[in-house]
Order: sequence, then structure tokens, then C-alpha cells
Amino acid sequence: MKNFLKKFELYLGSICIAVTVVIVIMNVFTRYCLSFTFFWAEEIAVGCFVWTIFLGTAAAYREKGLIGVEAIVTLLPAKVRDIVEVFTSILLLILSAIMFWFSFTYVSTSTKITAALEISYAYINVSIVISFGLMTIYSVFFVIQSFKKAFSSTQDESEVKEPV
Repeated sequence: MKNFLKKFELYLGSICIAVTVVIVIMNVFTRYCLSFTFFWAEEIAVGCFVWTIFLGTAAAYREKGLIGVEAIVTLLPAKVRDIVEVFTSILLLILSAIMFWFSFTYVSTSTKITAALEISYAYINVSIVISFGLMTIYSVFFVIQSFKKAFSSTQDESEVKEPV
């Protein structure tokens, strides 16, 4: 159960991408072989794809798998590199918290509905709020880790725990 909670965004994203693939294949088959399409298929596929993208972004952020520029930072001495990591972690925390707030405000004031199913876009766009919320939580862990690494001379990197 702990492993599931640790990577739940990957599991949920996998379900969303599977739904997207199945619906797209189904709709292509019905279009070319049966000469009709489901009116709702595109909206469901796009919605699930959006969820996949934002959940995947949060998972990649947790694993520190997003693209970064480390060429200059690796040239710095170890202690300076640790200080730069602290400032970078704080900056990312601030940015992800701001994006969380903006996305929450955007979704909570959204009144737009989809054309075919006539459901609120909030159901699709709430994935943005969840993604930046998770990124903010992970950023708090990263700030704590970078502070421990930079200002604790006795602790080595293997003792720093990964975020939940």
C-alpha cells in the first residue's frame, strides 16, 4: 500500500493513458470500418491525455527527472553547489506554489463546458491544480533535503530520504 501511495500519480496516469489509447483506437476503427464515430470519444481522450501529462509532470518532478541545466553548477565547489541547490529548491517551491494558486483560481472560476458531453472543463483542468499541488509538496521536501545537505557536515547524501 505504501508503494502504491508513493507512486499513485504514475498509476493514475497509466490508467488515463490506457483509456486514451483504447478510445482513440476504438474511434479510428469505428470511423474507417463501421462508418460512424462516437460523439464523446474525442473529449474523453483529450481529457484523459491532459490528466496523463500533468500527473506525469508531477511524477517526473518528484524523481528530479525534469530537464535542468547543471553544466555550470557541476563546475562549482561542493559547498557552493549545495548553497546553489538550496536557493534553487526555494525558488522552485515559490514557483510551484504560485502556479498552484493560479491554477486553483483558474479552475474554481471556470464556467466553460465541453461541446459534446456538456461537462465542466473543471473536471479536466483540476489535473493542473493536483499537479502543482503535488509539486509544491515535493518542493517542501526538496528544500528540507537541500538545507540538511548544505548545512549539516556530518550527514552524507545516502541518509537523506526521498519524498513520500
